[in-house]
Amino acid sequence: MVIKSDFSQVVPEHLGTVHFVGIGGAGMSGIAHLFVAAGVSVTGSDIRSTGVVEALRAAGVPVAIGHAAANIDGADTLVVTGAIAEDNPEFLAARSRGLPIVHRAQALAWLTRDARLVAVAGAHGKTTSTAMIVTALLELGSAPSFVNGGVIRALGASAGSGEGDVFVVEADESDGSFLLYDTAIALVTNVDPDHLDHFGSEEAFEQAFVSFTSAASERVVISSDDARAVSVTRALAGRAVTTFGQHPGSDVRLHSVKSGEIVSFQLAYLGANYGTTLRVAGLHNAINAAGAFGVLVALGHQPQAALDALATFEGTERRFEFRGEIGGVRVYDDFAHHPTEIRAALSGARGVVGAGRLIPIFQPHLFTRTAQRADEFAEVLGTLADHTIVVPIYPAREQPIEGVTGALITDRFADQDAARYYDDWQDAVDYAASIARPGDFLIPMGGGDVYRIIPLLLGALEKRAIANHAFENRATEAEAGEPTP
Repeated sequence: MVIKSDFSQVVPEHLGTVHFVGIGGAGMSGIAHLFVAAGVSVTGSDIRSTGVVEALRAAGVPVAIGHAAANIDGADTLVVTGAIAEDNPEFLAARSRGLPIVHRAQALAWLTRDARLVAVAGAHGKTTSTAMIVTALLELGSAPSFVNGGVIRALGASAGSGEGDVFVVEADESDGSFLLYDTAIALVTNVDPDHLDHFGSEEAFEQAFVSFTSAASERVVISSDDARAVSVTRALAGRAVTTFGQHPGSDVRLHSVKSGEIVSFQLAYLGANYGTTLRVAGLHNAINAAGAFGVLVALGHQPQAALDALATFEGTERRFEFRGEIGGVRVYDDFAHHPTEIRAALSGARGVVGAGRLIPIFQPHLFTRTAQRADEFAEVLGTLADHTIVVPIYPAREQPIEGVTGALITDRFADQDAARYYDDWQDAVDYAASIARPGDFLIPMGGGDVYRIIPLLLGALEKRAIANHAFENRATEAEAGEPTP
């Protein structure tokens, strides 16, 4: 079992040496870097050494590989996430020693306590939206501090310490921790029900967003296209609200969208039109940009200047990120793990692939989500992908549920020839390489560690390309009457 997020621990004003359990995660590593920048002594641990871990070590942070009670020797405060197990030896040792154990969101709230905080929330789109805001602010000459849930490609970082008073964070709604922040401007990308294992009902999920937005001291920027976001907006009577989206009544109205390998669009705002072209593809990114635009003008930036700054955004890692091409087959990595995210990702990819086919290799995220949404996953993948390969579920914070596997999704495909489930990654990539044709996109997709399948996938494609080349050479020699070895 994983530990239940507990926000009752009062964060001490003087933290002493802070130990991060699972410091290699995108969110945890970013907070750790900011603690170092703030002059706090930091240590950490993780299950494997990665580039993120090596970057922390280069910044002077001792990081132990593997979890052991001895790792917290000398620590005064422990920072954890809801993903660590109740029997984690560092968690148990800290509890036995009476050390303060704080959730990572509490640590982030401590960092942002004196800032003008922009908090970005939503079931999906928040990582990209956060990255867009940060990129644009830097282009506009601002110097924000930030913590994002993914690496901003142009910066090569998920967090940074700035000189201004603006602090931009991706606010996690999954366990209600986004309610901890002292938010000035709240951006809500959508209120698409998720994390019902924590909230219990769609109504409770929506009410959490009402609480989050009601606490914003300056302005709420919120989707006008998402039904539950509209419901949240109705609860904000008397508050400063900017709506955005394609709905005709939006304060920031997106229109004239043209999407291919990149996306161009117009925004109607306060009686004027402002246009731009992004460096990324997809209608979903145009919508994300509209929300980011609403935040930037709320911060005092001129509309066209804000939109021009957003046009410099180059994407975030694991959001339709190109990873290689072999034999005319292109491989992309994507974080999408919710049906709505998958729909957006594949719709964007469809505008790029041309006559080629889309073949996602999907890793479901969480047993509960897979059980609850298997029909939705099958519908969206079956409709928008040409062929789908599903691999085992990434459990994250959950224990397995009997009878719940990725086959729940493939079994629900209307066309059973359009999907396959594999228990073994190597079998999955061998099959993917065997069916891929020049012009096709192979897209490992999911919120877990499916990105680690990419070297196997590229290796399988390379092996096939070598075999095909050898076959073609033998055929050419045979046609010429030359002996073949």
